[in-house]
Formats: sequence, C-alpha cells, structure tokens
Amino acid sequence: MNKRKPRIVTVLGDPAGIGPELVGRLLADPATSAQADLLVLADAAELQRGMDLAGQRTAVQRVASLDDADFSRAPANTPLLVDFRGDTRGEFQPCVSTAAGGRYSLDTLALGLDAVRRGRADAMLFAPLNKHSLHMAGMRTADELHWFAEQLEFDGPVGEFNVLDGLWTSRVTSHIALRDVADQITAEGVIRGIEMIAQAMAAAGITQPRIAVCGLNPHNGDNGSFGREELDVIGPAVEAARSRGIPVQGPFAADTIFLKVQGEQRQYDGVVTMYHDQGQIAMKLMGFWRGVTVQGGLPVAITTPAHGTAFDIAGQGKANPGAMKQAFQLACRMASARLE
Repeated sequence: MNKRKPRIVTVLGDPAGIGPELVGRLLADPATSAQADLLVLADAAELQRGMDLAGQRTAVQRVASLDDADFSRAPANTPLLVDFRGDTRGEFQPCVSTAAGGRYSLDTLALGLDAVRRGRADAMLFAPLNKHSLHMAGMRTADELHWFAEQLEFDGPVGEFNVLDGLWTSRVTSHIALRDVADQITAEGVIRGIEMIAQAMAAAGITQPRIAVCGLNPHNGDNGSFGREELDVIGPAVEAARSRGIPVQGPFAADTIFLKVQGEQRQYDGVVTMYHDQGQIAMKLMGFWRGVTVQGGLPVAITTPAHGTAFDIAGQGKANPGAMKQAFQLACRMASARLE
C-alpha cells in the first residue's frame, strides 16, 4: 500500500496580524501541497485577503463542513477550505487587539482540534495569535497551550518547545514573573522538562537526542557562591533522568551552552532551560524568522511560528513566511511519525 500524505489542518491565527498573509504565502508554494494535504479552516474573505496581501492566488476546494473534508474526492494537490467564521460578525479591526479577533482565533482553533480528534487531520498548524485578544475574548488560561489542554481534557504535563534548524529547547517554567522562577525550580519539574523534550523529539523522528540542561544562576552558581539550585536541585534531577536512560548532561552555564549547539560541530540536539527568556533570547538571535513553537505534551501535534502577530507590519504585504514554512515542515514530520 502507498503511504498517504500527512493531513495538516491550518488556521489563520489572529486576523488583525500577519497570519492571513502567511497562510496565503504558504498555500502559494507548490512544495506545500506536494508534501501534505491541507485543510484550511477560515473565513473565506479573510483567506482571500491574505492571498491578496501575498500577491498570490491559490485554488482551493470549498467544502461545507468537516464531514465533507474528503481529500480523495478533491483535485490532486488542492487544499480544502471550510468557510468558517465562528461567532464573530462584521469586519475585523486591523493591527490591534480585539475581542472579535480573539474569538475568531479561539473558534477556529477549537474546530481544528475537532478535525484532528475526528481523524480529518493528523496535525494542526496555526498562524500567530495575540494573547491579549484571546483574553479579551474570554480565554481563562495563561496561554494557548493550557487552553489546548483544557479543550482536550488533558491533565498531563505540558510545555512549549521552540525549534530552530533542528535544535530544540524547552523550559521548566514559562509565563510567570521572573521573581517567582527560583521558587518553582524543583527536581520533579526539571525531570519532567527533560522527559518531555526527549519524548517530543522522538515523536519528530529524532531517536537518539543529545540533551543539555541549563543552570539557573550566573556562572552556574559557581559552586554555591551565587545560589545552590544547581547543586541541590538541577544536578540531581539530571542524574535521575540519566538513570532512566535519557542521554542528558548538565547543568551548564546558560551564558555558554548555546555556543555548543551551533553549526556543524553541534554537541547537543536539545536544551532544557529554567525560564522563558533564558532560551528564547538565544533562539531568536540565531534565527527569528525561522523559529517554530511546538505545543508539547499534548496528545495532538500542534505547531506555530515562534514570532508574534506583528501588528506593526500587518496589512503591508511584507510578512516573512520563513517560520510559517518551518512550522509546516515540522507539523508534517510529526504527523508522518504518527502515521508510521
């Protein structure tokens, strides 16, 4: 039997940002439909606006609902479009956070999750969201990752992974105040972060990942001179994870570990950091327009560009699709691994 292409459900993200244009550029690339079958859930007018901004016109096959999303009955290499607007009405206000934009984002994401759960797609790709818009629309969780877990009724550990040119990073703490980080660095949390990134990389086809763990304090604590988290918490957690068969080393000083993961002499495939910006700053400096975020730990494969909605350039037709294409590529790899 011939293995079918992965099926990726795609949504536009916040319509006030560059999402519609990014999807328009993604669909216009012939390599996209050659690699995967795309199911787009979007207001048809917003998708058309995105194509116009991209200066591209791509043929799509409209279907009435998810129940009608049958790729075997569509022309080859043609994306399917479910014209869906959710509960929003009227035109979207561009370049600003609004409850309408957040509501549209949540409604399309919810339908995307439904598509994967019902077997209409193998993975989901979403264009950038705006957290303020999501909260204005009533999202109660801190971020979309935990909203996904809530929608899926999933109570296991979750965490965001960032991926750039094959390098993965995760973090033990995420969207919390910096002053609260040290109190939330626990051995259990560090072990969980190591195990999650190892499992996620395996799900993406990296069978023997080399994982490094960052320390928390300057100079890795300098043997306890600047804090004991490395000695009392992080180091023992690394040893415990290694005893479970995970190829992990550390802790390493955060100001030098990213020198070991660049270029052909890369020593590690993944880095576990202790807080949000410890890894994000390095990753975005190395390749802002290529970075991808994976919604880790969930039973559904979900990817998105690591950058935001870029309200400052939305509607100008100059959005860089690099990260969107990388997020699509990774969604395809994760979907293919699941199919296998």
